Amino acid sequence: MNGLLHHTESEIERLTAELLHQQQSDGSWRFCFDNGTTIDALFIILLRSLENDKYEPLVRRLHDRIVRRQRQDGGWSLYEDEAAGNLSSSVDAYYALLYSGYSSHDDGHMRLGRRFITAGGGIGGVTSVLSKTILAATGQRPWPKSINLIPLPLVLFPPSFPVSLYDFSSYARIHLVPMLVMAESKLALRTETTPDLSHLLALDAPAMNDTDAQARDIAANMQAGLSRLIGRPALIRETAIKRAEQFMLDRIEVDGTLYSYASCTILMIFALVALGYENDHPVITKAVAGLAAMRCKAHGDTSTIQNSPSAIWDTALLSHALQEAGLPPDHEAIVRSRGFLLRLQHRIRGDWSVRNPNAEPGGWGFSESNTIHPDVDDTTAALRAIHSSRHSSARNREAWNRGLAWVLSMQNKDGGWGAFEKNNDKQLLTLLPIDGAKAAAIDPSIPDLTGRTLEYLGRYAGLDIRHSFIRRGMEWLIRHQEKDGSWYGRWGICYIYGTWAALTGMRAAGVPAGHDSIARGTEWLLRIQNEDGGWGESCSSDARRRYVPLGGSTPSQTAWALDALMACREQPAHAIHRGVGRLIALLREHDWRTVYPTGAGLPGHFYAHYESYRVIWPLLALCRYRNLATL
Repeated sequence: MNGLLHHTESEIERLTAELLHQQQSDGSWRFCFDNGTTIDALFIILLRSLENDKYEPLVRRLHDRIVRRQRQDGGWSLYEDEAAGNLSSSVDAYYALLYSGYSSHDDGHMRLGRRFITAGGGIGGVTSVLSKTILAATGQRPWPKSINLIPLPLVLFPPSFPVSLYDFSSYARIHLVPMLVMAESKLALRTETTPDLSHLLALDAPAMNDTDAQARDIAANMQAGLSRLIGRPALIRETAIKRAEQFMLDRIEVDGTLYSYASCTILMIFALVALGYENDHPVITKAVAGLAAMRCKAHGDTSTIQNSPSAIWDTALLSHALQEAGLPPDHEAIVRSRGFLLRLQHRIRGDWSVRNPNAEPGGWGFSESNTIHPDVDDTTAALRAIHSSRHSSARNREAWNRGLAWVLSMQNKDGGWGAFEKNNDKQLLTLLPIDGAKAAAIDPSIPDLTGRTLEYLGRYAGLDIRHSFIRRGMEWLIRHQEKDGSWYGRWGICYIYGTWAALTGMRAAGVPAGHDSIARGTEWLLRIQNEDGGWGESCSSDARRRYVPLGGSTPSQTAWALDALMACREQPAHAIHRGVGRLIALLREHDWRTVYPTGAGLPGHFYAHYESYRVIWPLLALCRYRNLATL
């Protein structure tokens, strides 16, 4: 054990030195937020559709990365062990490569891609609503019936109607509004160089099923709301178009992007074209520039477009981890990172205030350009980073108090916490026949965010289960524990992530280690430990809603499991020693498991590899191990 402790100390010192060297001059850390190839592909399609050749070197680097990520069977996948590949991302990739002009029909990799796509059902088999929308907007397929079920005048419905725009989650409606604008105008934007994808045409559409019947009920609710609007249909339509346009324009960030997300910014640009904006309109030009600025260097001489750069998230977590490693609050790196975070605390009321009107702004977002769309997880991460200096100045104290108050105000009526909004849980919307609607249409309480919030409130804000809001959060977690002892994680992969968050949150809030719920959670983690001592879970757990082992160990998942087990045990046990040994070894390895995506966005469609995760979570776990082992 002494040898292992020595290696732990050495690794903490190495990681600390590495991070100090990587800090930017503004106090931030900037690691790549790798979302696969879909955003790269859609950006190429957008530029070609706009006939914009300003970013040609970037197009070539994106093209080359997409080619590099192709599987041997010709398709593209969202994660390494996605056995059958992913048809939607394969169609996106194939379309972009062809449209870029740097690949042709006769190239070997394109023939392989075509064979994979047609074997999987062609364009008709595409399930991603984002992919369907881009295909329709560029004239490659009819507009999806699922989008046409939702009337554009939805943007006019007040909250008192059976269904309103604000019943959708913030991340759903920011994509939905531009989709509705395009669908209303039946946009089919084609240029002289637009590829013809008719060789990938869909098979016959399947017959209506039970989900479609449920969707018709939702549509009936929307039509009932539509019938309550006063005015001629033509006037209502015109008013809805104007409202939708203003909705988008009002949410453009200083960098030109919509809500600081690449995916909805791409949709917005197409929607503005549908509204009659010229391709070189200043709003479109600035939005495209904002998207291009989201690039980061990928493998070799290739690039990728991040869906939303993670500077705030990474900086907050790394600043906190370095303080756990031993850097004092007045260390230059901590002072600079704290200054970066404090400058970016939100001061503006965003859409979150519709359901939480009495709270003052005080949260943080994910990206540096994000000024109106805070979330609970980024806010508690920032608060952890500044907690040690919260009493050092009036500015720090005011920022801490505003952030804490905002987090507490975001607790849902059921006791848990969601990501972006309060009490956003109208289950009816999850029945829409849009792939991913079950996970994305609403923003309800979830175990990972509830656990993470409790961990912050208990460990850093000094609150515990004697406070009613802490007790309600704990009770929510206990009610939502899975039968096998785990918890589902919405924003990480997946049951390991949720279980880590729940266990560390409950322990920080004062729940005793002997509590039945904690015992069942730790037993589950011990049962799924790999033979090599680490932990690893497949992204397919996310869509299947059951734990699926990866067949290998990853740095972040091993660190999460270790952190949870150590939080629930007073002294390290044999399983923890083995796990720490494997974690240290993983930090020296470089293969597909060390870059496996362990961040989640949308089950079955969107996963993320955070470059920062192979440092953040291992450093925190090693610090906890050192502290326990030296007691």
